[in-house]
Amino acid sequence: MKQFSLLFMVSLLVFYGCSNQNREKSLEPVKIIFDTDLGPDYDDVGALAFLHAMADSGKAEILATVSSNKHELVAPSIEVINTYFGRPELPIGAPKTEGVNIGSSQHWADSLVVNYPHKIKSTDEVSDAVSVYRKILSSQPDTSVTIVTVGFLTNLSNLLNSQPDNSSPLSGLDLVSKKVKKLVSMAGKYPEGREFNVFMDSVSSENVFNNWPGKIIFTGFEIGYEIRTGLRLTKSDITKSPVKDAFRISMAFSEGDRNGRMSWDETAALIGVYGTQGFFDVVNGKIIVNKDGSNGWVNDPNGKQQYVVQKMPVSQISTFIEDRMMHNPLSKTKKL
Repeated sequence: MKQFSLLFMVSLLVFYGCSNQNREKSLEPVKIIFDTDLGPDYDDVGALAFLHAMADSGKAEILATVSSNKHELVAPSIEVINTYFGRPELPIGAPKTEGVNIGSSQHWADSLVVNYPHKIKSTDEVSDAVSVYRKILSSQPDTSVTIVTVGFLTNLSNLLNSQPDNSSPLSGLDLVSKKVKKLVSMAGKYPEGREFNVFMDSVSSENVFNNWPGKIIFTGFEIGYEIRTGLRLTKSDITKSPVKDAFRISMAFSEGDRNGRMSWDETAALIGVYGTQGFFDVVNGKIIVNKDGSNGWVNDPNGKQQYVVQKMPVSQISTFIEDRMMHNPLSKTKKL
């Protein structure tokens, strides 16, 4: 009987010890590399603001902010937002290969770089995005990094194709396989359709989605289209905010944005930090990138790729996202 009691006590100690370790592990911030085409649209600004709010609350650690867009104002705009949130030191990279070069028709980026502090004058000044990826990934624990991509797949394709260098003796494919936990991608339309991020660099999209060694979660065009954010932000009493300015300037250009901007990229940021549970259902399978830049989908319950389906009511998820987009970087003590 004494032996049984001793074994029982040991079992309890082991159980509670493991539970505490799991609980502590679950509280560790999600390590995120954010890959954005910030420029053609301004939902990228909302997504980056969301991630900075998560970093301030201890839920995320932003490792780098890279551009998949070669336009001259993208890297300076990223630095403006990083600086506003107190993280001017975050690494910024951009493609050094051929790639998409496209700016904003609403000219919000022009306003941001004129009115807010930054040091980078042009995107071509920053490091190669692949070098940034390889340096950051090699320094992180195995299977610890979440990549959130809300733009073109140019950088990730170049990363997969990269060879050993001073940062790592591994190929890009092996480095991703070893260090990346999951990829969250705002790309495609499901179960089929044609979406901007995929078709603008469809060759890179096909390479990444066919050869990525780990899990990919897709949030498609149809998801962000229904989720509107930014209206409360523009009407708020927040002052001297590049996030508010980007939305305030841009929303006035489109009658379709009068109730808020479509929140494609913010949904990817949300999934990167919180996952899908409670917010979305998922469908397992594999994306198919067609030659015309459109995409299809093949269902497979054992597939490593997933696209999300709306679960939480749209109004609730809109509020959840915009609350975090409106985070004041000076209020460091507020936990979200």
